[in-house]
Order: sequence, then structure tokens, then C-alpha cells
Amino acid sequence: MKREHLPAGEAQKGRAYSPAVITEGGRIVWLAGQTALKDADGRDLSGDFDAQAGRIFDLLDATIARAGGTLADMVTMTVFINDPRHGDRFVELRGKRFSDGKYPASALITVSHFARPGILIEIQGIAVVAQ
Repeated sequence: MKREHLPAGEAQKGRAYSPAVITEGGRIVWLAGQTALKDADGRDLSGDFDAQAGRIFDLLDATIARAGGTLADMVTMTVFINDPRHGDRFVELRGKRFSDGKYPASALITVSHFARPGILIEIQGIAVVAQ
């Protein structure tokens, strides 16, 4: 499987996303929107943006692992947040998860409501994993 991240400009690097990711071969994994109101131990994460984002990244990674890959195989993500003030923090958190600078292409969208009270973020995406 071949993956090429088009070079990012300074603005894109600063926001931790790639302008495009080109792939050849591999298995495409379409990831459903993921939210997180509880951590791995069942503790409530309502209202805790950082904890929800971290748990969602963990859950996405686990889902991609079931298809034979890792979070690094994400080529695009759509991120929904309910407060634009969380946008910069999300960029920081995503930058830590993709510390090699090979970010997925991305959209960051502010919405007014989620399916359940307490949810602050939802992420869906596409991964391409080696066959």
C-alpha cells in the first residue's frame, strides 16, 4: 500500500492537517462517527473535552486495528465539535496523536447539538490499511 501526504503549507501544519492524502492499494476502512461519554474504566466523561477526544482517538485506533491497521492509517477525518472554542485545543490534541506530521486530511465543523447530552465532540473518518 502506498500513501503520500501532499506537502502542507504553514497554515495547514499549524492546524495539524494535510491538504490531501493520496493512496494506492490497501483496504479502505470507513469509520462510523465515534463519541465517548465514558472512559475505558466506565468513568463519566460528560463535559470533559480533552478526555472525550482522547478516548475517541483510542476507540478509532482500536477499530482500525480490527481491520489490521492503526490510527496512523487514517487518511481523512471529519470532526464535529459543539463549541468553536474547542477548535484550537482539538488541533493540539490531534497533533500529539499524529506526531510524525503525517496528518489526515480533515474538516472541523461546529454543530449545535449531539445525539446525547454531555457529548462535546464526534469524529468519523476513513483509513486505508495495507492488505
